[in-house]
Amino acid sequence: MFLNRLAPLARPSGVVSVANAFKSLSLGAATPRAAPALTALVSNTRFNSSLAAPLPSGSVVKAVNAQLASASEGRLFAVVQLCGKQFKITSGDIIIVEGYWPPTNGDRIRLDKVLLAGGKDFSLIGRPLVPAGLVDVQATIIEKSLSHTKTHFRKKRRKQYMRINFFRAQQTMIRINSIELSEKGVPEQPRASREEGERFF
Repeated sequence: MFLNRLAPLARPSGVVSVANAFKSLSLGAATPRAAPALTALVSNTRFNSSLAAPLPSGSVVKAVNAQLASASEGRLFAVVQLCGKQFKITSGDIIIVEGYWPPTNGDRIRLDKVLLAGGKDFSLIGRPLVPAGLVDVQATIIEKSLSHTKTHFRKKRRKQYMRINFFRAQQTMIRINSIELSEKGVPEQPRASREEGERFF
């Protein structure tokens, strides 16, 4: 019965119609308990349009380019794909890639598969990758070694079957040297969608 009286409040309506429905509601004995919940419901329906006013896309791009020109973008971060996994990195980070990987100690590499890059006030999101040449991520291979000893234990109960194996996986440690955005800045026009034959993995 009480839910039927609240049905007008569930419809998407302005604060005025919610307040009118609240006034016309005759709750009887349930008023003292239900009043705080209804007051919270009415207060949560208010909406500040100044916070959600979207900026035109051209002004956003200009604001980002102005930050890049004045070098006030802060510490940059990026999300890169490497050996089938994604890593969130900043300059100076050390990441570990498991499994066989050909580069050797001391090799300097450039990470091309950048899915996302950003600073303190903006993020550049790729679809699925950020355009080539916009973000430059440089890294160095600092160590190739084996992981700690891992245990692989198998058992079948009541069958006298028990096996235990130990193994160490290959791993590569990589130091992220720098993350830099292009000096040309973010292009005004987004690039065309990916062509059918173009592969990104």
